[in-house]
Amino acid sequence: QVWLVESGGGLVQAGDSRRLSCAAHGDTACISSMKWYRRAPGKERELVASITTTGNTWYTGAVEGRFTISSDNAKDMVELQMNSLKPEDTAVYYCNTETGPPCAERWIEIWGQGTPVTVSS
Repeated sequence: QVWLVESGGGLVQAGDSRRLSCAAHGDTACISSMKWYRRAPGKERELVASITTTGNTWYTGAVEGRFTISSDNAKDMVELQMNSLKPEDTAVYYCNTETGPPCAERWIEIWGQGTPVTVSS
């Protein structure tokens, strides 16, 4: 079993920086790429950034150049460094990964509890 714990959310001002962390616990041997999603008030959840086990990264256009995703595989941790924050970045941020065979019978998606980020103008 795997569970994810996020931290680092809070209230910041536009232009500030914030770093979110996500620690994976449990049987982490089979987890795949790790991702950050966010759900802004009144909007659908969206994928913000992802990083594969080999370090390849992807960003949605709205955050490219401002956010950086990184991972420490030895510590089973992924971080999201958010710079030049904007009010439209206000959302609950969720960490996400998958685990599967041989650690689980099938591939299953794992979600953290979410950490809120509020950017004031």
